[in-house]
Amino acid sequence: MDFEEVSVSQFTRLLHPYPTFLVSSVGRDGRANLITIAWLIPVSVRPPLLAMAVRRERYSYGLIVESGEFVVHAVPFDRAREALFCGRRSGRDVDKIATLGLESVPGRVVKAPVVPEVGVAFLECRLQQEVEAGDHVLFIAEVVAAYTRPGFLEDGVRDLAAAPPLLHVGGPRFATTALEIVEPEV
Repeated sequence: MDFEEVSVSQFTRLLHPYPTFLVSSVGRDGRANLITIAWLIPVSVRPPLLAMAVRRERYSYGLIVESGEFVVHAVPFDRAREALFCGRRSGRDVDKIATLGLESVPGRVVKAPVVPEVGVAFLECRLQQEVEAGDHVLFIAEVVAAYTRPGFLEDGVRDLAAAPPLLHVGGPRFATTALEIVEPEV
């Protein structure tokens, strides 16, 4: 069998696509930011924990460390433009929420804002631990509140027709899923 060699520095592209999330945070001065994140996974149900990889030099890294809180927004496919904008601009230089003309509301439990227009599901989180991981830091956080737009879940799972996920393929490229769902027999 023939294989095509890939530089190990590009290994992440072999794992994509990943769901795309926008994560809001706020500093002590009240200035909010949105960062685009694809490297986010659940790591525990009891207690409810997730892990998210962020580069230390990102503006949001400092805000999350300062506040100890953030909100994860599950981004639908039709919000690719906003996700790309937030991934390509630094909150140090631009107020992303205002520039995009988005409204924000206070989180239910945390101080970080919720931006309803860019999300279909929302996880309010409190930072529990930071783990050094090469050129990224893993934030391990407890989910302290979780809610969705009406119609997001059908029989306890995501309704793909109502809210197709935004999947990051790599660079400026995004995709979504097919609507076909299978339940294979084993």
